This record gives sequence, structure tokens and C-alpha cells, in this order.
Amino acid sequence: MIKYPYGQGMALKTDKKAVKVLGKIIAVANQKGGVGKTTTSVNLSAALVQLGKRVLLIDCDPQGNATSGLGIDKDGLELSIYDVLINQAELKNIIIKTEFGLDMAPSVMDLAGAEVELVEAEDKLYRLQKAVEGLREEYDYVLIDCPPSLGHVTLNALTAADSVMLPLQCEFYALEGLSQLMSTIQMVREQFNAKLQVEGLVLTMYDSRTNLSEQVVAEVKEHFPEKVYCTKIPRNVRLSEAPSFGRTIFAYAASSKGAQAYMCLAEEVVDNG
Repeated sequence: MIKYPYGQGMALKTDKKAVKVLGKIIAVANQKGGVGKTTTSVNLSAALVQLGKRVLLIDCDPQGNATSGLGIDKDGLELSIYDVLINQAELKNIIIKTEFGLDMAPSVMDLAGAEVELVEAEDKLYRLQKAVEGLREEYDYVLIDCPPSLGHVTLNALTAADSVMLPLQCEFYALEGLSQLMSTIQMVREQFNAKLQVEGLVLTMYDSRTNLSEQVVAEVKEHFPEKVYCTKIPRNVRLSEAPSFGRTIFAYAASSKGAQAYMCLAEEVVDNG
């Protein structure tokens, strides 16, 4: 087993006979807010680029924090992921090449209205899937930053994805709502996307100095013994500061513990296929 400096415990099990899918699509989801979805989406994407991977990050959160976190001016955008989901614009026409080596499909606040607009739409849960499939061969990884809800936009992401990554904060209510999310994943698998798998659980905001963090780690591993990443993302002020400067953690503080942790997580993601 590979040893990761920011993790301990069981690595995710993989099928050694499985063939790596070109352009693997990973939705980063949790209906709870403030668990590190966007931080993970942005910095894992940047870390994968550091490992030589071609990466597209799709911002599906109306707040657009991943978009602004990469220094993109949302007010100056002509097209966004809203236009892909509602007006069925081509995904390639909204992609922005960032200075960090990764491509971004940006979001704007208009996306908040998509939940209502998609209700009566034809193929309402397959629009992102149709859009992203045509670009699968151009990327090694496509990450989708989901909103903190289980509405139509998140369901579009889960229907489009090969797998879903679940960030969980090391706090008292870490597992609260997770059963509902797992039920939603199972429903999507049964009705819309049979190939959808759980990529893994990422423990965020970890503080080794507190008993609570260790208790949460133990509890999560008890419930999901083979799905918890070895790497734990620490509480790190640099991770909190980087988005306000429109930078990834690697562009802002490459030697920080946050950067080291996300690089370790990227290595795990690649190693596990």
C-alpha cells in the first residue's frame, strides 16, 4: 500500500483488472454546505494538472465560488453552464482556459433559476450528460462542483458522472444527511445512470489536535471502511485565503499543508484509477 503523509488507514480498493476510463467524470457532491466541496473541486483539479493530467472543472453551483476562486470575472461572462443546461449551448463554447493549466466551465447566479426552469424541460436530467460526453476524450478528468442541494442541477451532475466524491467535514454532524445523499445516489444508479459509483469520501477540516476530528474519522471509517481516502484535508488558513485572491492553493501557497494534502489526494485519485 502506498503511504500518504496526510493520511492513515485503509486505501480505497480498486479492481486491478479494470481499464482506466479516458476522461473520467467525477461529481463532487454533498447537500450540506460548508463541507469543502468547492475547495476540493478547485484544488484537486489543480493538483491533477500538476500531475500532468488534462482537467476540466465544471462549476454547477449558482454561487459560482469555483469560478471566482479561479480569478474569473462572473460579470463579464457571455455564456455559462446555465446556457448549457437551459439553452443547450455547446459546452465547448463556454470553456475558459485558466492561468493554472486547467479548463473551467463557469457558473453565474442565473443558474439558481435553472431548478425551476428544468422542471418542465424535456430530458431535464440528461442535459449535462449530453453536453460533457462530446468532450470526454479531450480530458483525463472532468470534475463537477455541485450545489449544496439535491435538486435538478445536482441530479444532472450525478447522471453525467462516472463517480461521486463526497467531502465530509470533521465535525460533529459529519454523517448527518449522508444517508439521504446515498439514497439519492442509489436512485440515480437505478433510474438514470447505472454506472455511477462512489469514488470516495474525503475528510476535510481535519485537526489532529482535537479528539473530535479523530472520533469523526473513526466513525466514518466504521460506516464506509473501504471508501475513505487515506488523505485528510487539514484546517489550513492558506486554503481559506487563496479563493479571495482568485488563486488555487498551488499558485497561492505551494508549500502549505493544504497544498501538500491536495497533492496527496490527487495521487490517491490517480492511483485508484
